[in-house]
Amino acid sequence: MKLGRTAVVLGGSAAGLCAAGALAPHFSQVLVLERDELPADVVHRRGVPQSKHPHFLLNSGRRAIGELFPGFSDDLVAAGGLHLMPSMDAAYLDGEGWSARKRSAMTMIYSSRVLIERVLRDKVRELANVTIREGVSVTGLTTRNGGTRDGAVTGVDLTSPTGDEHLDADFVVDAMGRGSSVGGWLVAAGWPELEVRTLDAKVTYTSRWYELPARRPPSWWWRHLVIMPTRDKGEHPAEHEFLVNFFPIEGNRVIACMGSWGLDMPRTEDTFVESARRVRAPLFAAAMDRCTPTSEVHLTRSTGNTWRRYDRWAIPPRGLVFVGDSICAFNPFYAQGISSASLSALLLRAHLSRAQHLDAAFFSRFLAAQRKLLGVPWRLAMARDQGYGCAVGTEKPPEWRRRVLAAVSDPAFSFIVGAAREDPVIDEHFAKVFNLDESLGDMLGNPGVLARLARHGIRAALGRRRVPFGFDPNAEPPATDYSPAGTTTPAVAR
Repeated sequence: MKLGRTAVVLGGSAAGLCAAGALAPHFSQVLVLERDELPADVVHRRGVPQSKHPHFLLNSGRRAIGELFPGFSDDLVAAGGLHLMPSMDAAYLDGEGWSARKRSAMTMIYSSRVLIERVLRDKVRELANVTIREGVSVTGLTTRNGGTRDGAVTGVDLTSPTGDEHLDADFVVDAMGRGSSVGGWLVAAGWPELEVRTLDAKVTYTSRWYELPARRPPSWWWRHLVIMPTRDKGEHPAEHEFLVNFFPIEGNRVIACMGSWGLDMPRTEDTFVESARRVRAPLFAAAMDRCTPTSEVHLTRSTGNTWRRYDRWAIPPRGLVFVGDSICAFNPFYAQGISSASLSALLLRAHLSRAQHLDAAFFSRFLAAQRKLLGVPWRLAMARDQGYGCAVGTEKPPEWRRRVLAAVSDPAFSFIVGAAREDPVIDEHFAKVFNLDESLGDMLGNPGVLARLARHGIRAALGRRRVPFGFDPNAEPPATDYSPAGTTTPAVAR
């Protein structure tokens, strides 16, 4: 059943494209308005500067996109994406040293952000009633009775190379990202001041793209290299506190990335290489030396967590919803952005499928359900970022609580990772938490999981671990497969 004639999506990035897929069955026409001229090929564009850094597409997000656009995962792999099992294909350094290789419950598709968006655009363009208009800038919204029970968004103002325009709309989706002006436009039209929750842990990350050698060295059993920050409180180079990725993407390429909380990061090619030589495992710089750089150094500071609480309005505007960073933006280190946006779009499709009318109750119900959805990744981000003394924002905790979080969060995370190496049930739940399929609270509230965590703690204290860990960080990570006998590889999640 069609719920209206015209739906308009503000923004053509991943969030907006997913929203278009959700709207297409329910409106006669869907217009996606994008400021950039969208490339036909896999290249960067001005509106997505973060595309130059690694992007994990979490499995919950991959499945959500697959429900909106059947065949997405297959198309992403066919375009060059790499379907890997991180526990077998990634060399992972945490705590004292390298982790052991073993099969696990989680697989992922690795690719660049620009490839994800290219495949998404191709999927959207297959929808007969969806049109992407490029090179247009949204300049405002038209509304009626702002802030009252009848308050609604009724259209969009824009400017294009041919001049100013107005579009009437039955439904509008704000997918304009962190810099969205929609909240300000609504307040100016009569809606209340907007509550905004923030926490900026001063994360900065810097990346450079490389082409891999035509023949990988025999010791490179790994495809992905991860070096977690040290927990050593003694004297050490600042680079030991970097989170480091040597991240594989399509086309026999990798993105070398270093990031930190509250530290200065290298901006030039020379300082990037110098810093790489001081991280706490020499393999990172040695791997870079064997590769050919294909880009300059890209640095990003816009990494704060921001949640615009439209759900707190007693009377939200009819005709308007929000997806992606326009409502809730996360520290990109936690890889939650695309997945949260696609899950919001899938939630929107479900609500539209059940709707008879787009009345005020529809928009209140959607915002309430979206609040629950966004709360899961938000709490995960807070659990880590609230422990940093450099953090600022409304969600900065009292100093005593910050110190507790700083002392507990990293060891607790490493303990759970270690337990997941040993116990298949914990591994399965931890994979769900990582992929936003389960909240951390639900995992830790599960009596069976708690019992297994306790058993792991006892076994570890007695030196009875099943899987070794802590291999020398100055040596090559061990290639041995420590999977228990009979372990099988999970099926690909489509």
